[in-house]
Amino acid sequence: MTFIDTHTHLNDDVYSDYGIDMVQKAIDAGVEFMILPGTSLTELESMKALAARYPEHIRMFAGLHPTELTSDVDGALDVIRKELDTPDLPYVGVGEIGIDLHEASFSIEKQMYAFDAQCRMAIDRKLPINIHCRDGLEQTLEVLRGLPEIPNGAFHCFGGTPRDVERIREVGDFYFGINGIVTFKNSGLRETLPSIGLDRIILETDSPYLSPVPFRGKLNDSSYIPLIAQTIAQTLGVTLETVAQITTSSARKLYSI
Repeated sequence: MTFIDTHTHLNDDVYSDYGIDMVQKAIDAGVEFMILPGTSLTELESMKALAARYPEHIRMFAGLHPTELTSDVDGALDVIRKELDTPDLPYVGVGEIGIDLHEASFSIEKQMYAFDAQCRMAIDRKLPINIHCRDGLEQTLEVLRGLPEIPNGAFHCFGGTPRDVERIREVGDFYFGINGIVTFKNSGLRETLPSIGLDRIILETDSPYLSPVPFRGKLNDSSYIPLIAQTIAQTLGVTLETVAQITTSSARKLYSI
């Protein structure tokens, strides 16, 4: 039984040696692949270093997070384009990109501009997108509707309602990244899972954040993916093996792993 963590910041400096020990811990727990999301230009070096150390287990996204946009957005976007076009780097998508009105509502125009530009990078390169959407679903869908085509992709850290799922599907057939939030007692996410369907769920931790129960409030890491999968299995009335098989197959298909 193997799993894929489709969104984990194991290169974060909260980990000793930028996640080297955490990668091996996840492999030992059955997590075959881990995808490192790009959020800023400053982390590119640590991402690539970790990927080079574990080429059989690490893949990456390149992108600018909506709360990490610099004053020179166009210059930063040019760097992301060059990264995506650099041969032999294991980029499998454009992300973590999107809209965040919880922490950065003041920069909504800049966020929408950067999100649109990065979606177009993905379309041009036939890559999927990994979407960060926090308190900004309307603006996220507005950008997506304005694109020449809808790219494949996933809504990372999804915690919305069945109606949110419906609104997203009116725009495109996206996957939904489910993480430790699903284990929280009062999250409401378990009630949304049937609306998503197991065939459109992919697993993630968003490490070092959002540790699942019983580790909530502690440092998260990719080895906790089976705990998330177990809660999904119990909620949907299927076996853990079924969740592992279907979510791993979906992640492989979406990110060409």
